[in-house]
Amino acid sequence: MSFDTILIANRGEIACRIIRTARAMGFRTIAVYSDADADAPHTRAADVAMRIGPAPAPQSYLDGAGIIAAAQRAGAGAVHPGYGFLSENADFARACGDAGLVFIGPGAAAIALMGSKAAAKRAMARAGVPCLPGYSGADQSEAALLDEGARIGFPLMVKAAMGGGGKGMRLVNDADALPEALARARSEAAKAFGDDRLILERALTAARHVEMQVLADTHGNVLHLGERDCSVQRRHQKIIEEAPSPAVDPDLRAAMGAAAVQAARACDYVGAGTVEFLLHDGAFHFLEMNTRLQVEHPVTEAVTGIDLVEWQIRIAQGEALPWRQDQIRFCGHAIEVRLYAEDPAQGFLPQSGRLARWRPAPQVRVDHGLAEGQVIGTDYDPMLAKIIAHGPDRASASRRLIGALNDTEILGLRTNKAFLVNVLRHDVFAGSGATTAFLDHDFSDDASLSRRAPDADTLALAAFLFAARRGGVCDPASPRFGWTNGPRPLVRFLVSEGADVHEIALRFARGPSGVELVHDGGRIVIRGFEGGILRYSCDGRDGRLPFAFAGDCLHLDGLTLRDVTHAPAAAKDQVGESVLYAPMAGTVVSVAAQPGAMVAKGQVVAVLEAMKMEHPLRAGRGGRIGAVHVSAGTQVRERQILIEIEEAEE
Repeated sequence: MSFDTILIANRGEIACRIIRTARAMGFRTIAVYSDADADAPHTRAADVAMRIGPAPAPQSYLDGAGIIAAAQRAGAGAVHPGYGFLSENADFARACGDAGLVFIGPGAAAIALMGSKAAAKRAMARAGVPCLPGYSGADQSEAALLDEGARIGFPLMVKAAMGGGGKGMRLVNDADALPEALARARSEAAKAFGDDRLILERALTAARHVEMQVLADTHGNVLHLGERDCSVQRRHQKIIEEAPSPAVDPDLRAAMGAAAVQAARACDYVGAGTVEFLLHDGAFHFLEMNTRLQVEHPVTEAVTGIDLVEWQIRIAQGEALPWRQDQIRFCGHAIEVRLYAEDPAQGFLPQSGRLARWRPAPQVRVDHGLAEGQVIGTDYDPMLAKIIAHGPDRASASRRLIGALNDTEILGLRTNKAFLVNVLRHDVFAGSGATTAFLDHDFSDDASLSRRAPDADTLALAAFLFAARRGGVCDPASPRFGWTNGPRPLVRFLVSEGADVHEIALRFARGPSGVELVHDGGRIVIRGFEGGILRYSCDGRDGRLPFAFAGDCLHLDGLTLRDVTHAPAAAKDQVGESVLYAPMAGTVVSVAAQPGAMVAKGQVVAVLEAMKMEHPLRAGRGGRIGAVHVSAGTQVRERQILIEIEEAEE
């Protein structure tokens, strides 16, 4: 089991994370990349980088044979799969062994067992691990699933039998919604995992999602490293994780830890793994076991001081765990947030674009694989980075994390940064009361979920930056700046943000403290605008606003603005709700609308697949379907016109 070179069969932040530890341990590292990632930071972090195919994941990061061939060509002795992609593919783990490569993870048999939610639940029940009632039978006909759903009762969860990550998963509240949920879950499961089998499970809609980290070596030692609370979820996808859980006391931790260790022993587990439970009214129920490193592993590392990647590698080399269970100590509290390229105001639709500015906060741990100028596409998961804060207690960790998010400068595409700050500040989260129902029940009217129009001060600052770029008498760097032989004139600007065009009129002057901007809303003094930071004073307070130009776009304060002063007609979107646009680049899965058909506002008229998820697209108004410009299978770009809706005749 000895090796000195590790190929990392992954990309982005987790590839960078694994490379960092592997190189610190003295291993030679090999990165792989698709055409979309040819210049990605993980390719530069490794000793060697090898191309494995075009951008689509099935032809690159999911091409097990191609990755093994690359490992052999590069002289690798081991493969680390990271998470996602091939990390829980039993055939890939087996093929690595057959090729003489050490797979840094559990054996193929354990992966296969836990990769099937149906088989895993049966195995856990035999091992005495508590499970929720449900259905995981071989009969996958719609009639059988509808009957079993009625037997289990509502609400219930529909889940892909294979895989995870929130894909192929639907919460169903009543029998009428079950057929559509089955169809959508089957479709997502088939695309994501190559298997459309489903299981049904009783839903606990206001429970805690608590998982236990386990480590197991090849000498029969199995330990747990405590729990992580992952209850803050959106569409069954975790977005905030913390350790320890505020809902778990020492006795419950011991009981859940013992169950997790029993689960690992029941499948002869080796390496780092995670056993997930639902915790409700003091009782816990097995959900699944993730046979890989988790996205949220850094919070466990923070409170235990144990590098999980390091111990994955050590275990793969045959080392024994050096601790007894009673020697595992927990220090302080850690919270992690996932920074996504998504727009909360558009139902969290994934976003794409060029990263115009990226300055992670220096005071906390930030795991990422980003670089300024990098193009964020739609081929892969939209997670950009993980930001992790550790403190002596939960309140201090949360406070540090909020500060770090506010200090994080990311421009060029919309993200969920403001949304994360508001979640952390919410009374329910701050009071340790968040369950899996928190975001749906307590957060649905948060300001971060609505499109924020730029205020007058922001428009004035944007106009100033456009003026400085344009030059002339409005350019504060020009010797002609502010020159006039009469009253200072108003300078009129038109600034567009999406389909909206805003007008603002400014007077520019050079004052004793800097450039002064006077508009209807007040007066702003510009202190400087070097290095992508605009410094200003307004209403007695000093401000600091990161900005970046990309082509004709100005990115600042979470907005993408254009100067359309000299071309207002071309900039205005005259179509409005009569046209359905593609909210992102992707592939049309289905089109339910036919020319001439009547539709109601909010009715699903098409389904778009992007970033491995299906997104229903709804009519923005009621009326009659006019032109339909796409069909199933059409590749579309962002803002491409899909369907036109005409006003219904009286």
